[in-house]
Amino acid sequence: MDRRSVIKHAGLAGVLAAGVAPAVHAQAAVRWRMASSFPKSLETLHGAGVKFSETVKALSGGKFEVSVHAAGELMPAFGIVDALAEDTIEMGLTAAYYYTGKDASFAFSCAVPFGLTAGQLVSWKDHGNGRKLLNELFAKYNFQSIGALNTGTQMGGWYRKEMKSPEDFKGLKMRLGGGVFGESMAKLGVVAQNMPGGEVYQALEKGTLDAAEFVGPYDDEKLGYNKVAKYYYYGAWWEGGAELEFFINNKAFAKLSPENQAIVKAAAAVAYQDGTSKYLALNPVSLKRLVGSGTQLKPFPKTIIDAGFKSAQEVYAEHSAKDATFKKIFEDMRAFQRDQVLWNRISELPYLQTMSSVKI
Repeated sequence: MDRRSVIKHAGLAGVLAAGVAPAVHAQAAVRWRMASSFPKSLETLHGAGVKFSETVKALSGGKFEVSVHAAGELMPAFGIVDALAEDTIEMGLTAAYYYTGKDASFAFSCAVPFGLTAGQLVSWKDHGNGRKLLNELFAKYNFQSIGALNTGTQMGGWYRKEMKSPEDFKGLKMRLGGGVFGESMAKLGVVAQNMPGGEVYQALEKGTLDAAEFVGPYDDEKLGYNKVAKYYYYGAWWEGGAELEFFINNKAFAKLSPENQAIVKAAAAVAYQDGTSKYLALNPVSLKRLVGSGTQLKPFPKTIIDAGFKSAQEVYAEHSAKDATFKKIFEDMRAFQRDQVLWNRISELPYLQTMSSVKI
């Protein structure tokens, strides 16, 4: 072989090394897309997806990457379940009760009126029958769920007028989460509006909404609700511990190696711990700022809470009578909850009452 031939072949080898090999590597890497129901400005909610993505990349040494897309980038905020069913995306970050129009039972995976607290919900899912029952439902739409974070017990929302009795809900145009909660509030006369949190400010400002609930002090302050509604209520019964979730396309998950499946589960656990603890740290500080800036913090009167309980039980009974899946999940959750209530009466409740009564 002459010198020019050696150079020619050496050059070809260089091209292969510099060009073809990286291309092969790129094709071998796992790349997923995650659609979020939340704007980037909510680094708590949308941030759970970012934390998940960063952890997946770190654990895989960069061989597995997940790009995170805020609401509206790939699809509307509430388009995730349809996209998963159609294999358009590999996963989503959302709240299950946004999709109760497909099946009322979706709500149990996020929050229902007079339902479970954050700790109880994750316990029911992971050590009771919750995850199994819910994933059987979600399989109809080609996905499975895993926790992304829990907001903890949420606030009762923002109102342009004082709420003194159940009658004050009649005709009230209110943004609220979907499903059983919305139906329960409708029985009190509320005109329920299920819209993304980022659209609420303008609706309150224009008067097309009279009230809105979203999450709690930190997110609500960032979205500016205190600037367009004066009264902030607590003692809400509809979201004792609202869980946001990663919805994962079943086909995409099945294609992963066992190692990458383990990475997905580990990254979700990291995101859950980070996001849930973040709310505990941030909400008290934001609440103090809100009250200091003029927000009027008020408790719901017991008459309103009692009316809410009555309406929620009616909705549960109506769905259970016509939907066997709903009834099965509801009764399983309630059985689990009864034991939790008994335990809390002698564990956390007395302790929290004590800590609320002493000066620290």
